[in-house]
Amino acid sequence: MKNLMINGELYQVDAPDQMPLLWALRDLLDMTGTKYSCGKGLCGACTVHVNGDAVRSCRVSIGSLEGRTITTIEGAATHPILQTVQEAWYQTDVPQCGYCQSGQIMSATALLAQNPNPSLEEIHTAMQANLCRCGTYVRIRKAIQTAAEQLNANQN
Repeated sequence: MKNLMINGELYQVDAPDQMPLLWALRDLLDMTGTKYSCGKGLCGACTVHVNGDAVRSCRVSIGSLEGRTITTIEGAATHPILQTVQEAWYQTDVPQCGYCQSGQIMSATALLAQNPNPSLEEIHTAMQANLCRCGTYVRIRKAIQTAAEQLNANQN
């Protein structure tokens, strides 16, 4: 039995240590906002936060996560930066097919938590490992800039 702190709640997960977090989230806890795509950590669709850092949930085992804080896309209601990024996503009309969007949003949120005023180059660098088959990269970068502006305006 693993005790996992996810979105501010403690969950007891009965699974082998080596089970990827992605499968525990989707199959055992019914948190399906985190998507499966490549299964190799290459596309970013399964991105979640572990202690505030963006990680690929398909590549991290639940046995390594006890005592750490996990945030998924479902945690937006309690995460102000994540909420702001989601709102900017809608304002900028980013989603097309939408499949990669939760991973994109989680990566963008981690970036803004660490760097509240990133340059376009810093956004590009932080987001380049997240793939979007629909090619909405320009709108994604614009949404991140919009979220940064909103977050910075709220602090002043």
